[in-house]
Amino acid sequence: MTEILTENVALKVSDGTTMHAFVARPASTAKAPGVLVFQEAFGVTAHIRDVTERIAREGYVAIAPELFHRTAAPDTELSYDDFPAVMPHMQALTTEGLAADSQAAYDWFQSDSRTDGGKIGCIGFCLGGRTSFIACATVPLQAAVSFYGGAIGPNSRYPSLLQLAPKMNAPILFFWGGMDAHIPPEQTRPIEDALREAKKEFVSVAISFADHAFFRNQGPHYSPNGAALAWSLTKEFLARYLKNDA
Repeated sequence: MTEILTENVALKVSDGTTMHAFVARPASTAKAPGVLVFQEAFGVTAHIRDVTERIAREGYVAIAPELFHRTAAPDTELSYDDFPAVMPHMQALTTEGLAADSQAAYDWFQSDSRTDGGKIGCIGFCLGGRTSFIACATVPLQAAVSFYGGAIGPNSRYPSLLQLAPKMNAPILFFWGGMDAHIPPEQTRPIEDALREAKKEFVSVAISFADHAFFRNQGPHYSPNGAALAWSLTKEFLARYLKNDA
C-alpha cells in the first residue's frame, strides 16, 4: 500500500476569500497527477478525508477544498442528521463561486512542485458531484467523476447547469442510484442529451439497487456492492485519463 502524507492548506480565491483545504499525497517525491475532491453537503467530513486519502494511495495528489468557506468557519463538519443546519450554506452557493473555488484548487496544483499540472482530474459527491460538472467546464481537466450530483439537469431547487455542456473540457463519468428519489431519470436524461448534442465524452452508470449517497459508508443508504463497483470503475477511469500517455 502506498504510504501517504496529509496536510491542511489555505487557498486564495479570486473573490478575495480564503478557502481551507485538506491535502493527501503519496510520500514519494516523484511528480503525480492531481485530483480535486469535492465534498458532500456536510463539509470536508471524515468520509471525504478518507476518500481523499484513498485517492492518494492510488498515486495521486488529492485536495479537498471547503466549499462552504464563505459562510462557515474553517473545518466545519455538519451532522448528517441535521439538514436544516446545512441549508443556509447550500443556499448561499452560486455557480460562479463554485467555479472560482475550482479554479483556486486547480491553481494550487499548478504551483505545487510535486503535482503534474498537465494531468488533473476531479471527483465529487452530491453537492460535489454538481461541482465536478462545474469544474469540468471551468478549468482544463483531463477527467471528471460525478457521484449522484444533484441539480445538474432541470430541477426545482437550483439553476440547471446544462448550458455548461458545450464547455466540458474532459470526459466525465456519472454515477446514479437507481433508487434515488432525489435525482429521478427525468433529471438525468437531459444531462445525457445535452452532452450528446455537444458531442462531449461521457459515461453514465445507474446502479439499480443503490440509493442516494450509496458510496458513503457512514449512512443508512450505504451499498457495499454499489460502492465497490463504483470505486473500481472510478480507479480505471482516472488511471486511463490521468496516468496513461495515450
